[in-house]
Amino acid sequence: MTEILFYHLTERTLEQVLPGLLEKSLERGWRAVVQAGSDERVEALDTHLWVWREESFLAHSAQRDGMEAHQPVWLTTDGDNPNGAKIRFLVDGAMPPDLSGYDRAVYLFDGHDNASVEHARARWKAEKSAGHEVTYWQQKPNGGWEKKA
Repeated sequence: MTEILFYHLTERTLEQVLPGLLEKSLERGWRAVVQAGSDERVEALDTHLWVWREESFLAHSAQRDGMEAHQPVWLTTDGDNPNGAKIRFLVDGAMPPDLSGYDRAVYLFDGHDNASVEHARARWKAEKSAGHEVTYWQQKPNGGWEKKA
């Protein structure tokens, strides 16, 4: 079964957290898919990942760019996995495809947005009932993570 993590963002934003998680995934040798809830979010993440840190960038691509099979990180609103990713990040209420082909899936949700929290709760129940191993992580004031469930 796929290991599924829920990351409750309370101290830092998605834009502050996602690049580091993507870097860690790539260090493990995993390709990644980031599935967003809207085309606008994909566009914003696409721009952000090129400039998020002065000394480096995260190589990635989105649907309009093509060459998807060669990309270490693929940004999409769809359930596709054209780069053979082992980890899928789901943001902004994105509805996942079948996650059984992944080693890990990560839901990132804004703890200050009630709709985002409710969506995460519903997905937790669905993933748990599907037999996946689920864990819940909450941000600590210093930005680190604490396992809560």
